[in-house]
Amino acid sequence: MIAGIDEAGKGPVLGPMCVAGLLLDEKKLDALARIGVRDSKLLSARRREVLAGQIKNISDKYYVLEVSPAQIDGLRKVMTMNEIMVACYVKVLEELRPDHAYVDAADVIAARFGENITKRYSGKINITSEHEADKKYPVVSAASILAKVQRDALVKQIGKTIGSDIGSGYPSDPKTIHFLEEWIREKGSLPDFARSSWETAKRLVEKNKKIQKTFSEY
Repeated sequence: MIAGIDEAGKGPVLGPMCVAGLLLDEKKLDALARIGVRDSKLLSARRREVLAGQIKNISDKYYVLEVSPAQIDGLRKVMTMNEIMVACYVKVLEELRPDHAYVDAADVIAARFGENITKRYSGKINITSEHEADKKYPVVSAASILAKVQRDALVKQIGKTIGSDIGSGYPSDPKTIHFLEEWIREKGSLPDFARSSWETAKRLVEKNKKIQKTFSEY
């Protein structure tokens, strides 16, 4: 049995990170190709949702690990982000128990990422760890779709719950930055779905403090 693992949401300042894993018999790879599985970033949101359902039906097992902003902030106090990614990938692998796993490397040195996973995994496993594995291996492409669909749904739910458009959650998204600036200005602190350990979050909080201090001096 083989598995593919990929993440969605490693970099955002808002919302969770999702690490998805897909387990299947190697003979089913053709089925993934037939439905048009490819890197999730190259697909529309609607197409990803349709494919996610088909992928789940084809797979022998799948698992999506959700890591909250609070969990990420807490882990960053005791380990690096690369170590967090290794721990998350291992947790997914422990759920799936494949013979061979293809993973989208979340480390600048792809081979090192695979070696660190192997060291922490409780059983014997072959790891193929490569950058852009989601473009090379259908089983990783499928995992990337599951991760992206799950994270998008969670981010959308956050927006519905608070009644506001928070954008994609990425620091490069003007909607996300505008939302955070307004929230901090009104509440005086970050929302609980923000990653307080992110430099973007720290900068916006500090910016608001300076603005408030300036107003208080008049």
